[in-house]
Amino acid sequence: MNTDQPSTQPTAPLAQSPHSAGRVQHLEACIAEGPQMVTKRGAEAAVLVPVEQWRRLQAAARPTLKQLLLADEGRVEMLTPPRRVVRRRNPLALG
Repeated sequence: MNTDQPSTQPTAPLAQSPHSAGRVQHLEACIAEGPQMVTKRGAEAAVLVPVEQWRRLQAAARPTLKQLLLADEGRVEMLTPPRRVVRRRNPLALG
């Protein structure tokens, strides 16, 4: 698994515990007011987004097949491998 790229899939649901009061407050605020910024030691760490908005963002970030086919730029430089140089034998003299 490549750890350099952030995951586009949401993680497993958070388990309820006595220490999850802050998470529940963020979740309720997210549902009522929209996206919520989550900080870790004062630095922005994540954004809590309602699931409907998450799905819209995911769908908008992924181009359709039609958009890919009609795009001006190619996805790769060359689709076929370069040709090899063929060595040929000298022709035999007939005679």
